[in-house]
Amino acid sequence: MTADILTLVLVWIFAALANATPLIFVTLGETLTQRTGVINLGVEGEMLVGACFGFGVAAHTGSPWLGLAAGAACGAGLSLVHAFVVLGAQANQIASGIAVWMLGLGITSYAGRAFVGGNVTALPKPDTAALREVPVIGPALAQIGLLAVFALVAIWFATWWLARTRTGLAWRAVGESAEIARENGLSPTRARFFAIVTGGALAGFGGAGLSIDYTQTWAQEITKGQGLIAVGLVIVARWQPALVLPVCVIFGLAETAASRLPASGIEMSSYLLSAFPYLSVLAVIVLSHILSPVRSAMPSDLRAVFR
Repeated sequence: MTADILTLVLVWIFAALANATPLIFVTLGETLTQRTGVINLGVEGEMLVGACFGFGVAAHTGSPWLGLAAGAACGAGLSLVHAFVVLGAQANQIASGIAVWMLGLGITSYAGRAFVGGNVTALPKPDTAALREVPVIGPALAQIGLLAVFALVAIWFATWWLARTRTGLAWRAVGESAEIARENGLSPTRARFFAIVTGGALAGFGGAGLSIDYTQTWAQEITKGQGLIAVGLVIVARWQPALVLPVCVIFGLAETAASRLPASGIEMSSYLLSAFPYLSVLAVIVLSHILSPVRSAMPSDLRAVFR
């Protein structure tokens, strides 16, 4: 009985990981951006263009890999708007991010009309029949695909890179104080530019993963605000890439519960079920703020954005 319960718990956790995989990439990208002292609300728009054009390329070429690459490229391309407006014109980061979000929404609403109702081939799946034969953990492993594995590797790499590489340490220094970093021979503008583009690429990649591998279709506003949720989850994760995984899995667990509760015989309003994942994230953000002050973990230069 204990093994059965453990298997059930693992199945739910791994299913949550699969559901949260696109969100993990977006949150990780926004985490890296904010570590340099820049906030980008435009990740919602960047995720949308990645989902839209990644899906279009995958549908046209028949290759999900090319679709993912195109999604990352489109997300990075749209992030250049935010980078030039914020770093070049010294514009307000919040206003610029909202503008980029609206730009991405407008582009995909127009260009995505041709893709509505289409479908694509997803990424190759592991041999689930063989995995299910593995005792205890097998049924859980069968829930995830290659994209989830990529997400785990990306989190590990970002954690190592920020802590162990010269460039990663430079990004962290810029986020704490651009003035001091400049006095020590670093270029805050350069670091922030590449951080914004990296965040955009990861957002676009996550969006492409959502449309190509998760839903295998395109619909207007397919992201349903996940890019904006990612901005909030960065706060919960305390700007640490390693904590991106557990906070995103919370959203994935809520989404898994919302989809599986009706099948288990529990009757709830469909509107409440749709809102449940977002309500759970809001609750986690509020609880996290109560238990641990945000400003204690926030990069010092990021605080200036909210003054």
